[in-house]
Amino acid sequence: MNLFMLGVEDKLNNNRLIRLGKMIDWSRFRKMLTGIHKNDVDPKGGQKSYDHLKMLRVLILKEWHSLSDKETEDCLKVRLDFMIFSGFDLGEGTPDETTICRFRNSLILKGLDKQIFAEINSQLEAKGFKVKKAQGAVVDATIIESSARPRRVINIENDREETQTQFEIQESKDKDAKWLKKGNRSYYGYKGFLVTDTDDGYILNTKAEPANVSEMNKLEEMITSINAEVIYTDKGYSSKDNRNLLKGRYKDGIMFKAARNKPLTGIQKLINRFISKKRYIVEQCNGTMKRVFGFTRASYMTREKVDAQYCFKSVCFNLLKAYNKAVALNYAF
Repeated sequence: MNLFMLGVEDKLNNNRLIRLGKMIDWSRFRKMLTGIHKNDVDPKGGQKSYDHLKMLRVLILKEWHSLSDKETEDCLKVRLDFMIFSGFDLGEGTPDETTICRFRNSLILKGLDKQIFAEINSQLEAKGFKVKKAQGAVVDATIIESSARPRRVINIENDREETQTQFEIQESKDKDAKWLKKGNRSYYGYKGFLVTDTDDGYILNTKAEPANVSEMNKLEEMITSINAEVIYTDKGYSSKDNRNLLKGRYKDGIMFKAARNKPLTGIQKLINRFISKKRYIVEQCNGTMKRVFGFTRASYMTREKVDAQYCFKSVCFNLLKAYNKAVALNYAF
């Protein structure tokens, strides 16, 4: 980093992004990202790639600000906080939109998004910003609309004798997305499953699936690596199999669901109200993901890419939560 950038960094020391970048030991991702490009291990593998740690921070910037690849490229050239956080400065070239896209796709292809998410959480735990074992964990699901929703096109053909109206449905290019009706509205896209802790509301696990996938069969996958005492869910997960799944490992926090000719008892209603009060923290999480990080609609097509974006948005969410806690604790950045 040149003298100019060092001076700028000193002036911007209170910038949230720059302070946030100092909370993470980025060097610990070096080994994880080695081999993402052929020329990492083979000097004849083509043109030397940009530093992987810088590119990783570029992806975090991109999702933090909900930017396109082109917008991210432009910001790296003109925004000083982007330059300092990513590590790219005025004296070197910056990646273009194609390079950013290729790096992201290579990372997804190797399944590194989940490893990056786990490493970030591990570092936050080590610094005391996040508890290692939570008192409870809340499982929930939310709708993520597809970036390519099908369109209905109306064609009107004039004839000598009559006017004929034909309706034509243009299929979406996103073949992995599916339709789901919720209330009076239909959605085309994905269902985002997530788990948060009940202590501070950090995201512990995420998974994007086609919107028509039932919550009932996703509980085991979502809690496999969760370190908590109690698992809380809404009644969409209520089944005998799921309750048996929790036995001996977690305390049962699944809401009860009434059945035909079998209404809930008074005790079951009380339990449901108690669990509902515990679940508010996951609703806050979903609200922040949509309001602060703009995640109401996916930016990419295919389940794998939406799943990776969900994961990176969760990284941003946890970093923001850790930053706010660090400020409250007067952490020395």
